[in-house]
Formats: sequence, C-alpha cells, structure tokens
Amino acid sequence: MIKVISHIVVGSLLLPVCFAQEPGGQEQPPAPGNQQPGGGRPQPGSQPNGSDRTQQPQQFPDAAPRPIYLSGSVRLADGSPPPAGVMIERVCNGVARPEAYADSKGNFSLMVGGQMGTIIPDASVGNDPFSRDPGFGGLGGERGVNVRDLMGCEIRGNLAGFQSNSIMLTFRQALDDPDIGIIYLRRMANVDGFTFSATTAAAPKNARSAYENGIAHMKKQKWPDAERELLKAVQNYPKYAVAWYELGRSYQQQKKLEDAIRAHTEAVNIDSKYISPLGELAVMALVQQKWDGAVLHTSQIFKLNPHVSPDIYFYSAIANYNMQNADVAETHAREAASLDTQHRNPKINHLLGMILADKRDYKGAAENLRMYLNLSPKAPDAAAVNQVLADVERAASQQAPKPNN
Repeated sequence: MIKVISHIVVGSLLLPVCFAQEPGGQEQPPAPGNQQPGGGRPQPGSQPNGSDRTQQPQQFPDAAPRPIYLSGSVRLADGSPPPAGVMIERVCNGVARPEAYADSKGNFSLMVGGQMGTIIPDASVGNDPFSRDPGFGGLGGERGVNVRDLMGCEIRGNLAGFQSNSIMLTFRQALDDPDIGIIYLRRMANVDGFTFSATTAAAPKNARSAYENGIAHMKKQKWPDAERELLKAVQNYPKYAVAWYELGRSYQQQKKLEDAIRAHTEAVNIDSKYISPLGELAVMALVQQKWDGAVLHTSQIFKLNPHVSPDIYFYSAIANYNMQNADVAETHAREAASLDTQHRNPKINHLLGMILADKRDYKGAAENLRMYLNLSPKAPDAAAVNQVLADVERAASQQAPKPNN
C-alpha cells in the first residue's frame, strides 16, 4: 500500500508549495483553474435566514449584495505592533475565510465581497490550506455580500504561535464607518518558532526596497524578475532570512528545486526559529519522496511550534507511513484530521484509512475511506479507493469480534 500513499504525495502536495506571501500585503488565492480535482471541500451551509431574503426588503434597505469596507488594527497584548504577516480572517457560521494581511504597523483594511488584493498561503501557517473553490468566499469568490450575511460574523487575526480575540460584527451598511477597532494577539505558551523572522527589523533600506520589489513581482507571477530582486536583497543584507525564504519560493515556481532547497536552508541557518522555510523544505522532501527529510523537517517544526496547520501533521504522517513508522503515522494523521475541522483536505481521511487498513482496524479504515469518497466523489482515484473500500469492508465482515472481558 506504500505505492498508493506515494501517489497521494505527488497528487496533493504540488499545489501548496508555490505561492509567495507578502507580510503586510493583501493577497489572493490561486485561480480556480489551478484547483486540484477532487481536492475541494463542500460548500458551507446556507446563511441564517437565507430563505427569506426577499421577504423583508423594508427592514434592510441595503439588501442588494455589495462590497463592505472594514478597517482596524492588530496589537500584541501589551499594545505594541505585532510582527509583520498577521492574516485577517472573517469567520461566519464556523467557516474561516482569509481576507487580508495587516501591514508592518499592524493596520489592516479589507473589502468583504470584493477583490482588493492577493491572499497566498505558506506551508506552515495554521489554517494554512485554503479552499480553491471559487464559491467558498473570501477575496477570490464573492462579488458582494448581503448586509445580513455579516451579522454574527467575527473578524480575527491569525499568526502562528499567537491566540487572537475576535471582533463581532453587527448589522452594517456599505456607508457605515469602516473602523471596527483593535484585535489583540497573545503569545501561546511553549512556542519558540514563528512564521516571521527576527532578522527582518535590521534590514537596511536598499535590501528592504529590493525585497519589496521582489514581492511585487511575485504577486504578478513574474518569477525571474522576483528572483533577480530577491537576490539583490540577500546580497545587500545576507542575514535577511525572510528574503532567502521568498527567494526559495520564487525558485520553486521555476522548478529550480535544488536552488530552492539551498535558499530555504540558508533562511533556517540564519534564524533557527523561523518555521516557514522548514514547511517548504518538508513539502519538497515529500515531492521528491525523501521521507527521512520530510520527517526531519516536520519534527523540527513540532519542536518549535506544535500549533501549526493540519497539513504539517499530514505531511509527517505520509512520510512516517512510507518509512513504516505506523504508530507515529496514525497519531499525526489523527491530529491532522482533528485540526481540519472544515475538511479542506480530504486526503487526510484517505491516508488515515490506509494506515488503519494496514493495522487491520478495518472498521476505522472503512469509515475514513467512506468519508474521503463522500468529500471527494469525483476524485481521479475514486474508483481505486472504492475498490480498496470494498476489500476493507469484506475483511471487516470476516474479522472475528473481540471477546468481551
């Protein structure tokens, strides 16, 4: 069954590798055309009171869908500005949607139901895997929102290693004051690694300018131009860990994997607590089926910061399964499944089903394989997984029940 899991690696890990995040910028999810077949998630449930939206227009004069502008700021618990790269999320009905990034001073602005910028994930951020479904919401899918859709929604920050409070949204109209106040972040206990680098603050002006130019080119997917500018940034300031990291991601986009590995490794050598390049190194190790490398990099991330995305636990589970470390693989696959509450990565259940089948837990295996097929009925491997499920169900029916003690 190792070959089946190897297919999971190649099929599902190429997508998250390649897109650059600009701390303090606003970014956009990959275009719907880049969606992995079968890798999406179910649409969120209908909004509250959705069935009577046209019945009470007099109560909601702004009922026609339109963009809503919001602004505010993010601060640490002591009132100081946060590190760059705080993602601003909107949470409605339990579904989190990335909307914007706070700038270097902690300020943010966003347009709910419009397209103001670009949200692009990195491999190590919590809630890191984004939906590729254009109807999912966020900046990529909505063209306007009904004002009632925002009632009861929350705006919060997302920065690995920190907890955020939330600001509850009440009834808003398009011309209301957009300022919603301050979001506060509190550092979690037992966290030593973060998705930002402490070396950034010391970058000289010429290096920072080159870095910003490089990020601008990456947002336009001009990868050679981005590579040129980011090389200038690290030449002007060799300790610029985040520039090395983004340089690595520009190399990844150009399929220069060896150069990418060197750049990400340099970022880690400069700042050993910077976990973002470790996430990219883990992904590239999996793509190359270097299981021991993926185990090494994910283990380093867990030591620095266990509060990472379900994808990191998923990557570790794949690598450990292929190295026949079945118990660790199961533990990390279960952790990934528990963190992925919105089932954005159905492959987690596929993997867990295969692990449990190998361990002869046929009932658990069947449950997870069925969940994978329910979440991804049109996946390219659906027919093969259905065959495995049939074999597992047959084995489960023949398995003698355990005697009662």
